[in-house]
Amino acid sequence: MPTRPRIDMAGYHHIINRGVDRMNIFRHSEDKDMFLHIVNKTAMIHKVIVHDYCLMDNHYHLLIETQTDNLAIFMRFVSANYAQYFNKKTRRIGHLWQNRYKSRYITSELYLYTLIRYIEYNPIEARLSQKVGEYPFTLAHTVFNSKDFYPCTKESILFRNYDIESLSEFLGVEFSQEDLTLLQIEQNRKIEKKEDMIVLSKSKSLEEHFMNVQSKKERNSVISLAYAEDGYSQIEIANFLGLSKSAISMIIKSDKSGD
Repeated sequence: MPTRPRIDMAGYHHIINRGVDRMNIFRHSEDKDMFLHIVNKTAMIHKVIVHDYCLMDNHYHLLIETQTDNLAIFMRFVSANYAQYFNKKTRRIGHLWQNRYKSRYITSELYLYTLIRYIEYNPIEARLSQKVGEYPFTLAHTVFNSKDFYPCTKESILFRNYDIESLSEFLGVEFSQEDLTLLQIEQNRKIEKKEDMIVLSKSKSLEEHFMNVQSKKERNSVISLAYAEDGYSQIEIANFLGLSKSAISMIIKSDKSGD
């Protein structure tokens, strides 16, 4: 099967890599600390924002935003420097990584926010924790426990768009089969040329969306529009309107069903 081409364009990327033969690439907590140190140092040099991460024993997830077309350069430095550290520490030789890293270009905000929940749900799926934020090597754990964060994450969506209560509510929603199906569809989306890229931008601000709303019915209609067509997350809409995320979710579901 031909290798899927990587997309190095500036934007949001989901990166996954694992050890050769599924071996553990992180054997101790200090290995994960070193990997994050390398990611941070490289990200600061290449102006990459790390929006989320999860380090398991034999693989990792990174959600990053590149400012220029430099994904390959960034990943080459991260992979090579950690492999050098790990091989020297364990006195081994040979390849550390299973083939090349996998990357997916994020093409919508619905994909982006679903992916964040997926990344943070990994330790729960692996039965390493019971709720989001417990596992120490995710960005949510850092946020929830007010720990020192790496400078490359200071512009993360988890810091920028949420307070602790809203973030806990957003991440606390159990990851469903519907969410997984969405990720699979987005990951298999074929992007052939620059014109196919969907820029993560809004046609209107939330202020513009709700500017002329005069009734509850109009408000609910605009909520669905802002969510479905302009890519605003339920949390963003809830925070703007001063409503709970569950209320926004019910409004959107009701609109879809035609009730």
